Amino acid sequence: MPKKSFQVNGKEVTLDLPNDIPLLWVLRDHLKLLGTKYGCGIGQCGVCTVHLNGEAIQSCLIPFSSLDGVNVTTIEGLSSDNSHPVQKAWLEESVPQCGYCQSGQIMAAAALLYKNPSATPSQIEQAMDKVLCRCGTYQRINNAIKKAQTLISMKGDAL
Repeated sequence: MPKKSFQVNGKEVTLDLPNDIPLLWVLRDHLKLLGTKYGCGIGQCGVCTVHLNGEAIQSCLIPFSSLDGVNVTTIEGLSSDNSHPVQKAWLEESVPQCGYCQSGQIMAAAALLYKNPSATPSQIEQAMDKVLCRCGTYQRINNAIKKAQTLISMKGDAL
């Protein structure tokens, strides 16, 4: 089994695992980071979204073989105290219902606003349509993203 070294939430990790294990299972089973959820396992629902080198990706689709030297951020690494503007807005807008998709939704929104803090409604819709919400809280999700944009612009919060 090949050894890979990469960063997860700012910490260096070296693991020796089979090349075909998806990042999702590396995070959950081997690193015990349980915030990233399993949804469909085929890249259709987005529930497992994390950041890979700053890009929102579906961790169920990324094999261990491609992790050498990369930087992964999970929901646990976004902030330790819910101080990230997207997390603040999520709480203020009472977005979660069942909560299952929330880490994927938050990670997708954070990646979008990192790249484009002034994203238009259509850009938000395009970025967020990759993560499904079983409960249908899409209006709350959109409201929270708009609120996060306001927090970022008013307070100068850095992503």
